[in-house]
Formats: sequence, structure tokens, C-alpha cells
Amino acid sequence: MILNVLCIIVGVALVLWGADRLTEGAAELARRMEIPEIVIGLTIVAAGTSAPELFVSLVSALKGTPDLAVGNVVGSNIFNVLLIVGCSALVAPMTISRATVGKDIPFAVMASLLIALLCLDNFDSLRIMGNTISRLDGVVLLIGFAIFMVYTFRIAKASGVEPDADEAAAEPMPVWKGVLFVVLGLACLIVGSNLFVGNASDLAKSLGVNEGVIGLTIVAGGTSLPELATSVVAARKGQSAIAIGNVIGSNVFNILLILGATAVICPMQIGGITMVDISMMLVSMVLLWGFSFTKYTVERWEGATLIFLFFTYMGWLLYNL
Repeated sequence: MILNVLCIIVGVALVLWGADRLTEGAAELARRMEIPEIVIGLTIVAAGTSAPELFVSLVSALKGTPDLAVGNVVGSNIFNVLLIVGCSALVAPMTISRATVGKDIPFAVMASLLIALLCLDNFDSLRIMGNTISRLDGVVLLIGFAIFMVYTFRIAKASGVEPDADEAAAEPMPVWKGVLFVVLGLACLIVGSNLFVGNASDLAKSLGVNEGVIGLTIVAGGTSLPELATSVVAARKGQSAIAIGNVIGSNVFNILLILGATAVICPMQIGGITMVDISMMLVSMVLLWGFSFTKYTVERWEGATLIFLFFTYMGWLLYNL
């Protein structure tokens, strides 16, 4: 148990250091390539920080533990919106562009609604336990992911970046250094997350917690550490576009790419999660969308509201163990 705790601490340290390097490198590459930071957040950063979820979900499905795979994605998305955006907003109010509010967040809401519908094999009942996310469902999700990527890169093509006075005066980082920071950051995020997840899961199992709850809590929290660290660091540095883009992009990646690819490889029978969990994922995304309309900023009090809702949900899960 002492070794588990030590590995968890090392994992957290790697995640925090990796998030700092990844944010710095990605922001510099965005400026160098004249690509908006929101696009970098929606794609490169989101894909990198979603790597732990992809790894955990694929391995879980292949090992015949779909509770962990589906619960991991649903739990991670709830963590992303309620805890990560909440913490980031507490660090510094997050400014959100009109394009993000009008296009990017609605896409994430639609992705959440899509997976909720696909989980309902029988529309006469809201019960999803025992239902299956089939290969056909996986293909539908992957098509949605392809549409998202095409849309995102069209934004990149149509937009440009105007550097501000501070950026123009600052000495630019060499391209090779920016790439190195991104690679090192992603490596540390993945290794650190795996250390955390493996050891935290072992501790949870030793306490007799079932796989569905482990997926929604311990594993989801661990695989969301990269998003948490990356978004909080980005918010602290005043790069709220990367912070919010990371959360939105990661949620879309988790649902459309990760669940889609996992279902195509191995159809998943749903167990250990309920419609309450799916609904919380959808409600959290809609709530973020609503907060974003208030002056196109997620204020500190709104961040605190998201965090409160997160701990209320965690309390409900623990109460129903």
C-alpha cells in the first residue's frame, strides 16, 4: 500500500510537469503556425490529454470489462466540465469566444446527446443496464468524429492569429523546442496518468469497490488528470482558449473517437453506470454552455458552482455504493 501511494504521488508530479511543458509548447506552435489557440486546444492538446482514456477504454473492452471502459469515458467527461472548468475558472475567469459558444460547445453537447441515445436500445425505457454499444453504433460515433475534425480544420484555415504587443516583444521559442516540449509533455502526461490509475485502482479494489464505480471515479479522475493540469496551467498563464478548447475537444474525443473505436473493436455491454450518470454528463455540458453566454466568460462564482455540483454528484455515487 505504501508503494501504491508513492507511485500515485510520482504520477501526479509527472502529470503536473508534463502539463506545463505541453501548454507552453502548444501555445508557441500555435503562434508559429498562425493557428488559433482554440484549434490547438481542440485537436493536439485534446488528443494528447485523451490518450489515457483511449488506452484504458481499449484495454478494458478487450479484457471484457466494459463497465470500466464506458464508465471511464462518462466519468472523465463529467470531471472535465465540472471539476476542470470549475478549477480553471477559480484560478482565472475564462474568456470564451463567440465562435466557441456558438459552434464548439454545441458540438460537444450534440456528442453527449448522441451517446445518450445510442445507450438506449429500447426507447420505451430509460434503463441502460445491459444495453449494448454495438459496432454499428461505433461507426456512427466515428463518422461524427470525422465531421468534427473536418469542421475544426476549416476553422484553422479560415482564421488567423494576430500576436499582441507582449508576444511580439517576447523572444520567440525555437520550433524544435516547442515540438520537444509537446512530446515531453505528452509522454509525462501518459506515464504519470498510468501510474496514478493503476495504483489508485488497486487501492480501490482492495476496498471492495465495483468496476463501474471505479470507472466513474478513480479511473475517470486519473485519466482526467492531464486535462485538469493542462487547463489549470493554461488558465493561470492567461491562455483560456487552450484551457476551454482542451476540455471541449477532450469530451468530443472521448465520446466520438474513444467509444467509437472501442465499440468497433469490441461491442460493449453497458453495466455499472445508469441513466443518471449519462444525464449528468449531458447536463454538465449544457450548464457550461449556459454559463458561457454570460458575458462570454466563465466567472469564478460559476466555476465554484460547477465544483459544488461535482462534489454533490460524487457524494451521490458514494451514498449509492
